[in-house]
Amino acid sequence: MDLLSPSPFSPILHGLPSDYPALETDVSCDVAIIGAGVTGALAALHVAEAGLSTLVLDRRDVAHGSTAGSTGFLQYEIDVSLTQLTRKIGEPDAVASYHACRDAVRHIGALVRRLKLKADFAPRSSLLLASRPREVAALRREYDARVRAGFSVDWWDRRKVASASTLPQAAAIFSPECEAAEIDAYRFTHALLAAARAAGALICDRTAIKHTQHTTRGVVLTTDRGARVRARHLVIAAGYEADAFLPKKITKLHSTFAFVSEPVATFPGWPHGRALIWETARPYVYLRTTVDNRIIMGGMDEPFRDPVARDRLVKAKAGALARRFRRWFPRIKLEIAYTWAGTFAVTPDGLPYIGSHPAVPHTFFALGYGGNGITYSLTAARILRDQLLGRHNPHARLFSFERLEAEMKPRRVNH
Repeated sequence: MDLLSPSPFSPILHGLPSDYPALETDVSCDVAIIGAGVTGALAALHVAEAGLSTLVLDRRDVAHGSTAGSTGFLQYEIDVSLTQLTRKIGEPDAVASYHACRDAVRHIGALVRRLKLKADFAPRSSLLLASRPREVAALRREYDARVRAGFSVDWWDRRKVASASTLPQAAAIFSPECEAAEIDAYRFTHALLAAARAAGALICDRTAIKHTQHTTRGVVLTTDRGARVRARHLVIAAGYEADAFLPKKITKLHSTFAFVSEPVATFPGWPHGRALIWETARPYVYLRTTVDNRIIMGGMDEPFRDPVARDRLVKAKAGALARRFRRWFPRIKLEIAYTWAGTFAVTPDGLPYIGSHPAVPHTFFALGYGGNGITYSLTAARILRDQLLGRHNPHARLFSFERLEAEMKPRRVNH
């Protein structure tokens, strides 16, 4: 699948930090990972550091799938609000899912610091805006739910929003710094793969899998170059292309659109500490600054049809995003540098699928779907490492494939 339009910004900015060979010879390993984006890179690092022999394969250059187009938001919030998720799966599991995402943001920061990764990582505050006045009441209920769940949040009424920014919205939920962060996912992935290689992992790109055979002892992969890989375990970290490895499709595809600006001298009217910003509307827009003083803004999502139809919309969608930005921040001089579109997948509850599938032996999945993909990827890496080592992980149950059966059961409706 063509996941991106031609000009995502990060590969243009950073070039090709590392080069990896194609796999030309047969290999045996404990764990083979398909996918060398941010999910596969995090999984590779965690598994290799745990002492398991690890091979990473990707049919593209590393980090050139969805990762190349990531806008790099790290938040504990997911696309389904805490109040909505509570109605779907119950309050204990909804709160636990939100806490898992907050833990992931913190773990990513700790990982960047421990390995001194060059990833343009910066802790940020975040602001969730009520898109329309009629959504203020629901946002207030969301605020109350987060307070009950133990999150450090502040309620901003219209007066507070106006005093802290040029934003026109009537209300917002403010989450302080260290509850969110920004990162360059492309640069982060290259840094992770370099660290994984230093820990003993073999990284091979431009190598496609043509055939997968499940045996009693593991998995045998045959590549397009004729090499064979014998692995005790297989990890699928192929992102939005992972449905090909599952018995049936479990997601819906959407397209999102984004631009990055030329560097900005100052940010008059931007709220506290250059906060990450998003809104309650669906589809929503989202925006942040970067460590080199640019603005990234995205949204205006559409159901995915095909790459050609998606890419035809890029110019118009970028124009609409820019007009929205100028209404919100009239004192910031905006000059668009690059625009792009990407394809992403969503699940009914906004949560990822992580772990084994009963119909696919010796195989684990790390599928960080939705708008919170990088934090889900970190959570997946930790869960899969623990499962491969036979250890309990408290988050594994939340994101397992077992909930597929529950989603398909008819719900009782009270009239």
